[in-house]
Amino acid sequence: MSKNITPYKDSGLGKKEQVAQMFDTISGNYDNLNRVISFGIDIKWRKKVLKIVNDAKPKTILDIATGTGDLAILMAETKAPKIIGLDISAGMLEVGVKKIADKNLSKTIEMVLGDSENMPFDTDYFDAVTVAFGVRNFENLEKGLTEILRVLKPEGVFVILETSVPDKTPYKQGYQFYSKNILPLIGKLFSKDNAAYGYLSESAAAFPYGETLNNILRKVGFIDVVAMPQTLGVATIYIASKK
Repeated sequence: MSKNITPYKDSGLGKKEQVAQMFDTISGNYDNLNRVISFGIDIKWRKKVLKIVNDAKPKTILDIATGTGDLAILMAETKAPKIIGLDISAGMLEVGVKKIADKNLSKTIEMVLGDSENMPFDTDYFDAVTVAFGVRNFENLEKGLTEILRVLKPEGVFVILETSVPDKTPYKQGYQFYSKNILPLIGKLFSKDNAAYGYLSESAAAFPYGETLNNILRKVGFIDVVAMPQTLGVATIYIASKK
C-alpha cells in the first residue's frame, strides 16, 4: 500500500500520529458507524475469528488495533484468562475501557496504549494474536507483522480480519462505487471529521489482499498461511502460524 495514504494530507505528522489523531476524533461514533457501514455483517465476520481462535484453546490473547475493544470483548468467550487489547488511540481505548467495565470483564481484559510496530511484550508470549481492520493502518506493514511474529508463541495462531476488494463482476464495480461515494457520505453524516472516512475508504481500496498479503506474511516468517474471503470478497480472514 502506498505510504502516501494518510488521513490528513498536509498535517506534517507521520502516519502513526495522524491515525491516532483520527481515531481519537471519531471514537465516540465509531461503533455505531461500523454497524452502518458494514450493514452489521462485521459481527458475523468477528464471530468467525472467535471460532478460529477458540479452536486453538489459547490462554493468552493479544488483540492489536483493538479500538473500542469489540473483538477483545468477544474473545472473552474463549475463556482465556488473559486478554490484552492494544491501540495507538487513547480516545478509542477510553471508550473500550468503559464497555469492558460494563460487561464486568475488567479482570480479564487489559487495554494498553501502544504502538503495534514496537510492542511492550516479551518474545513468544501470546498463544493467539488478532487484528480486525487494523493492519492497513500500520505505518510499516512488514515491520508490524514482524513484531507480531515476535510476540506470538511457536505454533500460536495469528488471525487478521481486513477489508478486501471483490474480484468478480458486478460485485467489484458495486464495491468501488460504494467505497468511493457512499462510505465517505455516511462518514460525513456521523462525524465532523470528513477526512477520516475518506481515508478509511481510500486505504481499504489500496491495501494488498488475498495472495498478495499471504506472500507478505510468508516473507516475514509466518507459516501455514490461508486466506478466506468473506461476503463476496469485501473482507478476508487470514490465518497464519509460527514455526
